Amino acid sequence: MLWKWRRSAARHAQPADGTHPTAVESSAIIDLRSVVKTYETPAGPFTALKGIDLAVSSGEFLAVVGKSGSGKSTLINMFTGIDHPTDGEVIVADTLIRHLDEGRMAEWRGRTMGIIFQFFQLLPTLSVVENVMIPMDLARRYGLSERVDRAMYLLEQMGIADDAHKFPGTLSAGQAQRAAIARALANDPPILVADEPTGNLDTRNAGIVFDLFGSLAAAGKTIVMVTHDDELARLVQRTVTIADGRIVDEVRR
Repeated sequence: MLWKWRRSAARHAQPADGTHPTAVESSAIIDLRSVVKTYETPAGPFTALKGIDLAVSSGEFLAVVGKSGSGKSTLINMFTGIDHPTDGEVIVADTLIRHLDEGRMAEWRGRTMGIIFQFFQLLPTLSVVENVMIPMDLARRYGLSERVDRAMYLLEQMGIADDAHKFPGTLSAGQAQRAAIARALANDPPILVADEPTGNLDTRNAGIVFDLFGSLAAAGKTIVMVTHDDELARLVQRTVTIADGRIVDEVRR
């Protein structure tokens, strides 16, 4: 059964070195300030985000809803560092991310956030446990034996430890998404970003995955979930609606 959660105690990522120009204090773990994103297209400039102001508190569970093309994915790209704003500032975990070069961006992203996709993005030639270990390998976190132990622990938490040595192609959609969540948690990031995480799941598995997010939020993770599922969106602490590149509605519960 799906259920509601109350906000847990705040929990922040380690800030950047205060002597570095990327370090900026913010009361929010995700802080978008007057963010504009314009793309150049053959038909001329297209503005996907039009002055977005959004602050997400540490430990908050936020749903972002809106029609296709409304700007949801562009918004996610701004604070995951996949793309940068044309104007405005994006501060995540006290870091002004537009100043990070490619190498520092990858390192920052690896320790600050886990990203969960609709279609799982598991590597088919690696076992499930090896997929979960990938972020630890890339970030050079934990020793080799610790990585295996941590990956198995996370798979156990997701209820799929028995599938650890299977290949992703043998898993059901629900099992694959739980494996993807375990992978996103590998480096214990303070922020989880989920882009339509239940869009490829049946009702039962969608409920299981959503309840996992609820448990993580209750434990102090900050979760931002893009969804088309209005029922799920109504169950989180806060929902923002985007239309034509602007936040047009916000509901707190």
